[in-house]
Amino acid sequence: MHRDVYLRGMRDGVPVMLGYFVVSITIGIAARGAHLTAAQATTMSLTNLTSAGQFASFAIIAAGAPYLELLISQAVINLRYCLMSCALSQKVDQRMPFYHRLIMAFGITDEIFGLAIGQKGKLDPWYMYGAMSVAIPGWTLGTLLGILSTGMLPPSILNAMNMALYGMFIAIFMPAARDNKILLPIIFLSMGASAVFQMLPVFDFISSGMKIIILTLVISFAAAVLFPIGEEAADSEGAAGSKVNGKEASLS
Repeated sequence: MHRDVYLRGMRDGVPVMLGYFVVSITIGIAARGAHLTAAQATTMSLTNLTSAGQFASFAIIAAGAPYLELLISQAVINLRYCLMSCALSQKVDQRMPFYHRLIMAFGITDEIFGLAIGQKGKLDPWYMYGAMSVAIPGWTLGTLLGILSTGMLPPSILNAMNMALYGMFIAIFMPAARDNKILLPIIFLSMGASAVFQMLPVFDFISSGMKIIILTLVISFAAAVLFPIGEEAADSEGAAGSKVNGKEASLS
């Protein structure tokens, strides 16, 4: 049973891995600009799965800023993962051992969260393990390739690589949006609000990570109040998901 779920997670994680590999090449190039070695940059990507956090850290490292500034910046930029962890905690079995929760928390990224939250019914930790087992090596190896190939790729290719991650993120959420009439307007509302936050000078004093946190809290709260999901609906969705997963397991 765990094997089937794990393989399904690996299968769903392959597009994420390919996107990560391409995008993380720019991470490696930026790491070289901050005078990091290949070993240092690769270790960072293996243990710190966040593009925004890594890019910010390179600027701080290059400036020779103190460790405290680096710590605070990473905490603020990556605070959104705490919100994602809270959301996923509602999808796991309450009896799940703590070590499963700890490993799953380490592997939460925007894209893996998108895969996990879109699963019907309760989230099996082995699904996330499968996605993580292909996504994390893709991110790490892309960083290594990027720092080793510094100066070999033209700027136009690098810009195209940066756009690939956004396309992959949209591709993850659109299938779920087709099945939920409420989700699609919320997605477009979130995109519009994010654009407003970025363009209006009055919000320049707020960091990019904090902007994401504020938008997530406000829009999620508004959606929960305006379009609440009753316990009966949630239970029926979980039962349907269990039947689907059971059918997939029996066919594999």
